[in-house]
Formats: sequence, structure tokens, C-alpha cells
Amino acid sequence: MKELATLLLKSLSSAPENVVVEERVEQNKVYLSTKVDAADKGKVIGKDGCIIKAVRTVLSAAAAKQDKKVTLKLED
Repeated sequence: MKELATLLLKSLSSAPENVVVEERVEQNKVYLSTKVDAADKGKVIGKDGCIIKAVRTVLSAAAAKQDKKVTLKLED
């Protein structure tokens, strides 16, 4: 999950070297905490949050194939 989230967020970011994704796994749940450059935060969130929702949907679909649930949190 971490690799997929990193790939998606780096492709959205104008400063991909500043994208950091941390992963924590508990039983069948995956918690992802992400940090992006302050200038890219608006791009990653998108208008009304549509971009971050789409990223979460893709991650949820990938997690469902592994019988897991994923939570993506964008940190300040």
C-alpha cells in the first residue's frame, strides 16, 4: 500500500522529493500517514477534496484485493 500511495502522490506533486508516506499495519488494517510540500497540498486535496478521495478509492480497491482496509491521512 505504501508504494502505491507514494507513486500516486508523487505523480500529483510538483516537488515529489518532499512526499513522505509512513505505513502502520494492525491486523487487517493499514494506516497511511502522508506529508507533502505545503505548496502541493492544494493540488493533492483538489477542489472539494475530489483528488484525495480518488486516491483513497484506488487505495481501498487495492486493499480489498488483499482483504485489508486502508486509511489515508494527510498530515500538516
